[in-house]
Amino acid sequence: MPGKSDPISKPPLTGLAYWSAAIFLVFIWGSAFNLIEIAIRHVEVTWLVSFRLFIGAVCLGALALMTGRKFPPFKDTRWLWYLVLGMTGMTFPFLLTAEGQKEIDSGVSAILVGVMPLMTIVLAHFSKMEQLTWRKLIGFAIGLIGTFILFMPEDFGLKLVEEWRSQTRVLGAAFFYAITTVLAKKAPDTDPLVGAVIMTLWGAAIATAIALLSDPVPGAIAREGWITIAALALGSSGIATAVYLSVIDRNGPTELAKINYFPPFVAVLLGVVWLGEPFTWRIGVAFAIIMFGVWFAKGKASPAIPSEPQTD
Repeated sequence: MPGKSDPISKPPLTGLAYWSAAIFLVFIWGSAFNLIEIAIRHVEVTWLVSFRLFIGAVCLGALALMTGRKFPPFKDTRWLWYLVLGMTGMTFPFLLTAEGQKEIDSGVSAILVGVMPLMTIVLAHFSKMEQLTWRKLIGFAIGLIGTFILFMPEDFGLKLVEEWRSQTRVLGAAFFYAITTVLAKKAPDTDPLVGAVIMTLWGAAIATAIALLSDPVPGAIAREGWITIAALALGSSGIATAVYLSVIDRNGPTELAKINYFPPFVAVLLGVVWLGEPFTWRIGVAFAIIMFGVWFAKGKASPAIPSEPQTD
């Protein structure tokens, strides 16, 4: 089995290839929050996650087989790696986000997940992948201020908003995404499409087990529900996963964190224009502060600290 991918042997994505991947991920990830808002009107959260991951796994698996990809034997440790990635990058954050959006709008959910790049910067430091500079630390603190504002009422009184539990769930999803971004860079070298299939298969299996234990199997689901589930499965849970793993493999977790600066803009815009969600001044201020914190933290890239070589 191959060891960990060497970033020198795989040149980073640049030019048209990079911008195509970045724009695709920004739109797919941003619109996913809006699609979730529609889907949870028609199906329980647990089954929404199960269906979107199962359909995504089938489609990705078919694509992998048609393009001649070979999967590692089941005893290969990559299956264990992608079991963890499937839980932290799909099952758990998908469940937390959808559950949170029962009470909060898709735009607010996207803003909260927007702190993920800041969490990634901190986790990358403690995993000895990149140095935590003062600029990054200040950016993280700025982002926290914006997050706190979202938890405060419109009059800035000394109390929490009624939806603080749902907002905390979505913050938990952001934390799982940050963990996944760092772990994916440390994972053994795997073809991005093969990795996406294994990751989605594990995510679907875990989500389905949770759904069976938590809620009855749904009966008839409205056409709009199936359309949004299919869109989430093919986009966010399917093709975007392969693109996401490829960007991490080639460009590293911090570059992926930079791309995550933009999906909240898409989600907020679509939420207001498409779903008629309100955009209050408190949301606007929190959004601006969080995005400024992410921008400030990016600063000048610092050299990554090489991780320990991995053996199998």
